[in-house]
Amino acid sequence: MNTIQQRLSQLPKVDEVLGDSRIAEYLETTSRTLVVDAIREVISKYRQQILQEGESASSFDVDNFFYHLIHEIEERKKPSLRRVINGTGTVLHTNLGRARLCASAFDALQEASAGYSNLEYDVRKGERGSRHDHVERLICQLMGAEAAVAVNNNAAATMLCLSAMACGREVIVSRGELVEIGGSFRIPDIMKSSGAILREVGTTNKTRLSDYTNAINEETGVLMKVHTSNYQIVGFTSDVELKELAKLGKETGLPVVYDMGNGLMADLSQWGIDEPTAMSGLRDGADVILFSGDKLLGGPQAGIIAGKKEYIEKMKKHPLARVVRMDKLTIAALEATLREYLDSAKALRNIPVLRMITESAKKVKERGIRLLEETRDMDHMELQVVPVQEQIGGGSAPSVVLDGFAVTIKSRIPAERIERQLRKQDIPIIARVTKGCVYIDMRTVGDDEIQVIAESLRRIDREGKNQ
Repeated sequence: MNTIQQRLSQLPKVDEVLGDSRIAEYLETTSRTLVVDAIREVISKYRQQILQEGESASSFDVDNFFYHLIHEIEERKKPSLRRVINGTGTVLHTNLGRARLCASAFDALQEASAGYSNLEYDVRKGERGSRHDHVERLICQLMGAEAAVAVNNNAAATMLCLSAMACGREVIVSRGELVEIGGSFRIPDIMKSSGAILREVGTTNKTRLSDYTNAINEETGVLMKVHTSNYQIVGFTSDVELKELAKLGKETGLPVVYDMGNGLMADLSQWGIDEPTAMSGLRDGADVILFSGDKLLGGPQAGIIAGKKEYIEKMKKHPLARVVRMDKLTIAALEATLREYLDSAKALRNIPVLRMITESAKKVKERGIRLLEETRDMDHMELQVVPVQEQIGGGSAPSVVLDGFAVTIKSRIPAERIERQLRKQDIPIIARVTKGCVYIDMRTVGDDEIQVIAESLRRIDREGKNQ
C-alpha cells in the first residue's frame, strides 16, 4: 500500500465518528441529518487535501479532525439570515437590510407572530375585514390622502399602479428620470411588465413642460414623474417641477403619478437633507404617490401608494394586488413605524434611521471614544478615533455627506485578516479596509453594540498573540 492509500485508509467512517463521545451532545441537541452532512463534508475535505498533497500529506490527526468537525457543525447550526453590526457608516445599506427597525416595530412583530391575529377580521363587527385597513387610516392621516394601500416593495407599487391605471396605454415620463433602482431593476422594464407603454420625452439633462404637452395623445393614460433619489444630474440641466406637471394633468384630464422612492415623512432640511417629503408630493398636486417603506421612512420593506380614492380602489381590486400584498408581520412593523410619526419629535428620537441621520458628529465621536476605552488592554492593535464622511445610502439623498467619526485599527495583523475575522464573529461586524487600515464607522453602530465590538476585538487580539 503506497503512502497516499495509507493516508486515505486512516480517514474514519461516518458511523465511527457518530459513535465518538466528542459529538454526543450535538446528536442530542442538533438534527442528526445536519451532523451527518457535516461529517461527510469534513471527511471529503480531508480526502481532497490528501489527494492534492500526495506523498507529502501528513498523517491523520484525530484531534484536529474533530476540531474541524465541531467547527463545521457550529457553522451549519447558524441561521442563514442573521443579525450583523453595521460598521460601514452607510445608514441605509441595501446589502445589510436597509432600515433598522424602531423598538415599537420590533415589539409589534413579536405580538403579531405569537399567535393568531385579526389580519383580515373585523373584531368590532365580527366579520371578514381587510388587511389594508391596518395601515390605510394612518397613512391618510399623516399624508392628507383620500386613500392608501401598501404592498411588498416600491417596484411592486409601481407595477400595480401602472397596471391598474395605464395597462395598454402610454405613460409619459422624462428620459432623465428612467432610473435603475438597484439589482439591475429598471423603471422601463417594470413599466413594460405592467402592460403600460413607455413614452419618453425630453433628453437626459433637459426636459421641458412642452415635451409633455406635445407627447399627449388619445393613447395617453398617465403623466409620470420619478424622483431621481439615487443620483443627481448637475450642470446644464432643467426638469419639470411636480406642480407644473400636476397643472398640466388637470388641464388635460390626465392623472399624475409621482414615484418619489425614498419615502421621507419628516422635514430634515435643518440637517441639510433637501429631499421632498411624501406629504409635499400630494400638496404639489400628484394624484398618486409611491414610495418605499424601508428607506427614509425607517420601516420594513414595503411599497406605499397614496392618493385619490378612485385610483387606489382600482389598485385594491386589481388581480396583482394579491400577488404583491404584504404579510401580517410586515403590516405589524409598518403600522408601528407609522404610529411613531403621529409625534414628529418622538419620531426623530425613536426611528433609528432618522436618529442616525440627524445625530451630531459630537455624539458619534463619543461612541468612538467609548470603544477606545473598552479596548485599552489590547497588545497588538492600536485604535484611534478619526473624522470621516458618511452617506445615507439606499438610493436616498445621494449628494448629502454626513460628518462623522470612525474607529481605525492598525496592527501587525494584516488589516484584511482583521476585517475577515470581524465578519466571522458570532455577531458579524461589517467594517471596511482603506489604505491598510480597518475602519469601523460609528454613526451606524448602536450604543448596545459597542461592548460586542470590543469583546470581538479583544478576542482577535488574543488570537493574534498566539500566532
